Amino acid sequence: MRRFLKWLLRLGLVAVVLTAGLLSPVAYNELVCIPQAKPETYEPILPPEHRRDESRTLMTYPEWHIVHAYDDYAQVISAGDPHEFGYMQAIGGYWSSLCALSHESAEHGGFTSESKQTIYVIGVSFTAELLAKASYEETLGRLAAWWRGPERAPLDDLSADQARAYAQFLQQVPWYKWDFDGDREDLATNATDSLRDRERRFALGVEYGAKAAYARVIEDAVAQVGADELTLRMIVDGISEDALRTMGTVEVIGPVKGGLEIETPRYRELTHILQQMAEAGAEFVEIAGNDEIMFTALSQAEEVGGAIHSFARQGYGDSRHLIMVNVTDLAEKLRQMQAATGVDRLRLEHIHDY
Repeated sequence: MRRFLKWLLRLGLVAVVLTAGLLSPVAYNELVCIPQAKPETYEPILPPEHRRDESRTLMTYPEWHIVHAYDDYAQVISAGDPHEFGYMQAIGGYWSSLCALSHESAEHGGFTSESKQTIYVIGVSFTAELLAKASYEETLGRLAAWWRGPERAPLDDLSADQARAYAQFLQQVPWYKWDFDGDREDLATNATDSLRDRERRFALGVEYGAKAAYARVIEDAVAQVGADELTLRMIVDGISEDALRTMGTVEVIGPVKGGLEIETPRYRELTHILQQMAEAGAEFVEIAGNDEIMFTALSQAEEVGGAIHSFARQGYGDSRHLIMVNVTDLAEKLRQMQAATGVDRLRLEHIHDY
């Protein structure tokens, strides 16, 4: 009984240490990274029901950091092995970018408690997931890859294809809608009798099974509270109604002060729409009741002037930059980036809505 109590105490201490470690970035962000919010002076044109908090353009990034991390992972394992991915680098990138965004949010309404709840939960979950994956891939996974030798096994290539497809899926659709059970079945169908394939089938099968179960829980929870809006309103100028209507998913609401009110899809599709409108000569007046918006751009340069935060991508040999601009300057900035040449030119990655 005494031995049992000793082991129980040790397990309790380990759990406390792990929990404290996972929550330490949250504590750091709360204590160090958030200055006092400043009042917003911009007077929106759109009515209240079509406005969104401006700080959300900043706070949508952390979820996208996770999307980008999965894309980096897919890029690394397309020719390498999972143990070559920098798990700690991906985790550090999440929390360091959040700290920079938290500071910046003071100019845009502050880091709201609602945003904190979501971002801290997904951040801790992301950290725990990558730490667990790193613990396996850096030990048993690395050993299995060493035993396999330089020639890749069939499931090495299949899992790389699955990772790439998953990263692309996340660009527009929530992660919990991905068919993890289907991926697990594909592993079983395509596995050979080699040690590496048996190891990949087991390790990834456990991972996909756990994610499938968790996805069902999250999907049920989202169904209870309702998903976020899939569209937003904005005001544009310098482009005709006829030209806008040729852009498929753009709905023209009608003339308003400053230009035309339109409704567009959000997320990844919005980036393509805004770029298309800018190329057609449009100017953006207001987006979701806001006068500033953030976008991410890629460049061979490690730093660019005016960026909120910059850091290297894994597997690509370039860097990502988080940049805030006035909505009225966005179209011209997009056109300049499109026309730019040279090694250090900025390449648009994603425009972060609200």
